[in-house]
Amino acid sequence: MKLFTPLLLSMLSGLLLSGCQTAPASPSHASTQPVAEPDVKLADYLATDCDNVWQIETDAAMSNPLYWLRAIDCAERLSPAQARAEAHRWPAENWSRAFKQGVLLANGNVTPLERRDYVVTLDAFSNTFPAAVRPLIQLWRSNQAGQLDLSETRTRYSHLQQSSDVQMDHLRQQQLQMRQQLADTQHKLERLTDIERQLSSRKAPDVSDSTHGTALPQEEDQ
Repeated sequence: MKLFTPLLLSMLSGLLLSGCQTAPASPSHASTQPVAEPDVKLADYLATDCDNVWQIETDAAMSNPLYWLRAIDCAERLSPAQARAEAHRWPAENWSRAFKQGVLLANGNVTPLERRDYVVTLDAFSNTFPAAVRPLIQLWRSNQAGQLDLSETRTRYSHLQQSSDVQMDHLRQQQLQMRQQLADTQHKLERLTDIERQLSSRKAPDVSDSTHGTALPQEEDQ
């Protein structure tokens, strides 16, 4: 929002300047009649005290883009708690109240669901936006939509991160189980090897004794 207000000022300055231009005179009178400059009277609310800006609800002010620029600027100066409290004082009964509430809630650390709700509420009054304020509202709404897209992207990334963490934990558990199974298998193989070694050492004397036992009768015959 800090970069939002200068952009609006630039845009609105262009709109106001273009609104002050008169239609070109016809060729037959271009050289004889001077171009009359329109008498534009647009109240400047940029110096209005922020403590008073929210109570202003005249039709002239609501149709003045400079009032809304000041409202956006004042909303940014409030703490989130103050912005929320002020927003609740202005129920969305018409387009100006809905816009005022949205401008305040946008600085109240709202959740994506809350942001979507006040944007939808404002959209319901789109047919009643004054022509002078409509470009500003559309630009402000685009900013809110961008923040919603950013929130959704962060949410998707968070879900992917959580899913990845769960899969990594599962793989770690499988790895530990496989290591334990491998250690158990190695231990069993070592025991089998020891048993075979013991059996081999026991069979060697038996073979020697059987050899001596068969040789004795041959010697007696001789």
